[in-house]
Amino acid sequence: MFEPTLPDPDTMYRALVEKDASFEGIFFAGVTTTGIFCRPTCTARKPHRENVVFFPTTRDAMLAGYRPCRVCHPMMLPGTMPDAVARLLQEIEADPGLRLTDTDLQARGIEPAGLRRLFKRTHGMTFQAYLRARRVGEAFGQIKHGESATDAAFGHGWESLSGFGEAFRKVMGASPTQATGPVTTVTRLETPLGPMLAGASDAGIALLEFADRRMLETQIERLRRLLRTPLVPGSSPFFGRLAEELQRYFAGELRQFEVPLDLRGTPFQTRVWTVLLGIPYGKTRSYAEQAKAVGDPAAIRAVARANGDNRIAVIVPCHRVVGSDGSLTGYGGGL
Repeated sequence: MFEPTLPDPDTMYRALVEKDASFEGIFFAGVTTTGIFCRPTCTARKPHRENVVFFPTTRDAMLAGYRPCRVCHPMMLPGTMPDAVARLLQEIEADPGLRLTDTDLQARGIEPAGLRRLFKRTHGMTFQAYLRARRVGEAFGQIKHGESATDAAFGHGWESLSGFGEAFRKVMGASPTQATGPVTTVTRLETPLGPMLAGASDAGIALLEFADRRMLETQIERLRRLLRTPLVPGSSPFFGRLAEELQRYFAGELRQFEVPLDLRGTPFQTRVWTVLLGIPYGKTRSYAEQAKAVGDPAAIRAVARANGDNRIAVIVPCHRVVGSDGSLTGYGGGL
């Protein structure tokens, strides 16, 4: 299943005001004046429209600096949280700085491995990652609103700035000071071929890779160096369009993607990727034909290498390049 594309903001705000249960799981609402986020059916007093932002997942909301509402408990998705876990989340809400080991969890009647799987399935992160994100997200929210990194660190339970910086980098992929500048946002998308990781710069989609690809960490590091920005989990105006176009593509309703792309690379790589975009839907080329189209018939191996370095799977269709006899000769995402 795909993560749902967010409806338009006016529709979501109306659903929030009307406490429309049909929007449960579709979006979460962040209130800029209080720093909390809620589910659509929250019974708390409704904020003015200009003070509301919307997120597709609880993870996106937390990593944007918002904390879960204590009225509607958005982390407790209906039907997914056992009573012991619900009580644990309430305990964390009462003390966001709480640190829990596996022994602590077992003492509360919770099996650590099961809790880890539950959080991965419902929130896209492990329970320990949630605890870190919970604290770091709140601190990041305060830094974005003008508080110093020092005050944010000590105000959220860290005993040293070095410890805070290390935790911040684990979650945000950057230091507290770097993460307040330009960033490349990343998110996880579900597709019929499995989960994919998407990344967006200010220019457009810069990354779309299969989450289980062995080269994923290498691709992420290359992208970080190329764009010279930290990669931070979050939202981008390009993600909704990307998810919608992928859904239509896999349903056979779309043949040409229109979401903006950020194809930065070496001049040769950029030329190869641009030529890839010209391979028609439903057609294939051999590596030799691709090298000729690039303008260098002898550069077959270099073209193959540039194909392998393509960071935007599916949309930049390196999967349409096959062996000279028409056979499948290899694909980074798996044949």
